[in-house]
Amino acid sequence: MEVTNFTTLLVTIVLIGNIVLAGVVVFIERRDIGSTWAWLMVLFFIPIGGFLVYLFLGRQLKQKNFYQLSSEERNYLQSTVDEQIHQLQNSSFYQSNLLTKHSDLLLMNLKSSNSLLTMYNEIQIFSDGYKKFHSLFDDIRKAQEEIHLQYYIIQNDSLGKRLREELTKKAKEGVKVRVLYDDIGSKRISPGFFKELIHYGGEVEVFFPSFLRLINFRINNRNHRKLCIIDQKIAYIGGFNIGNEYLGLDKKFGYWRDTHLRVHGESVNQLQGRFLLDWNYAAKNKLNLEPYSVPMEKPEGNTPVQIIASGPNSETEHIKNAYIKLIMSAKRTVNIQTPYFVPDASFMDACKIALLSGVDVSIMIPSKGDSPFVYWATLSYAGELIDYGAKIYLYEKGFIHAKTIVVDQEVASIGTANIDTRSFRLNFEVNAILYDEKSAKQLHGLFLQDCQDSSEYTITRYKERSIINKLKESISRLLSPIL
Repeated sequence: MEVTNFTTLLVTIVLIGNIVLAGVVVFIERRDIGSTWAWLMVLFFIPIGGFLVYLFLGRQLKQKNFYQLSSEERNYLQSTVDEQIHQLQNSSFYQSNLLTKHSDLLLMNLKSSNSLLTMYNEIQIFSDGYKKFHSLFDDIRKAQEEIHLQYYIIQNDSLGKRLREELTKKAKEGVKVRVLYDDIGSKRISPGFFKELIHYGGEVEVFFPSFLRLINFRINNRNHRKLCIIDQKIAYIGGFNIGNEYLGLDKKFGYWRDTHLRVHGESVNQLQGRFLLDWNYAAKNKLNLEPYSVPMEKPEGNTPVQIIASGPNSETEHIKNAYIKLIMSAKRTVNIQTPYFVPDASFMDACKIALLSGVDVSIMIPSKGDSPFVYWATLSYAGELIDYGAKIYLYEKGFIHAKTIVVDQEVASIGTANIDTRSFRLNFEVNAILYDEKSAKQLHGLFLQDCQDSSEYTITRYKERSIINKLKESISRLLSPIL
């Protein structure tokens, strides 16, 4: 009898807890309506498990002054933004017709996410892991003062160990080395992985660390950024993490197709600032931001770049809005490469409007996924756009992990953000917008090359899929707001 009473009491408590959480989701937390309904379904249809799932995956971050900037720092940042907004009102600020043409995108990014436009940058694009890491390690070996490195995934394999060795060598030479990694993404490395680096003066921090490596109530908010800044002169940003699979050495995925940038120029300061904000949030040993705010000398390059960051700390989905603005500005072509295509209604509407306006929209996704639910949802959303005239390509050479959008072979975005709710709303991400025809044409050329290693997902293939596959897509799409 006592056991029965205890069970009844426990069930009652859980049900009351679910009702309270449902009230929080609906009335207190300002969520997207799709995400709200998805969480309500989880709470009501999985009453006991749903309660625990929400505790670990559903809670939102406090958004006000997440990085705890001082009033002086916030005022300085705002003053630089206001100054550039004033400059943009002067037509002589635009040094090319391309900047004038996309001035509305430029201004939106500036106002929305404080993304300053930098005019003088040299850009190098990598689409192959071996070439990217060869360049990265070469720049690390040449470092004279400091190396700031931030990755979502660092694996305990030969590439991860090689990185550790290169960083340790530089620490021995007196170079200041700081490493920041995400606890969930880099779960396979132990706290002792960087022991020797720390011994020689290197600093290593973990973003949203787990309690006793077991419990993490921020498991759903991951720092997905991949950055390396060397001597405040050179920076890397893009899709490659640190691991053998990114060299194509994982038999499951085969060749790994990704896109990464090497930047030399004024935008390095913007990427450095992004790293420092994340570092100061995670580290006890805070860094003074002021010495890093001094612009470096202008390089020979003249590629205009904007760095856009977004995360769960912000009410506005900055990168998603930039993607939508890019698509809506297209007159001829839009090339999209992404491993996950699980957009919300606003992104889908932008694609449909572009297609109905006569724009050639081509989207490339993997032919096989690394996450079943996300993959089936991806096929569902991609298939829907086929009806509007989109060309969908399934990359078959290996796994495509690139996160790129190229519009009219004029302007492009490269970074860490996928086209899904996780990247738009839950993860900390960073992208670079390139206002440069040369870079955009190079990326367009890479897209065409990748089409040779892809098959087209035609309307016939989509309509002939099995009932089982349709069911998988329907279930996955229903859960897409919280995948």
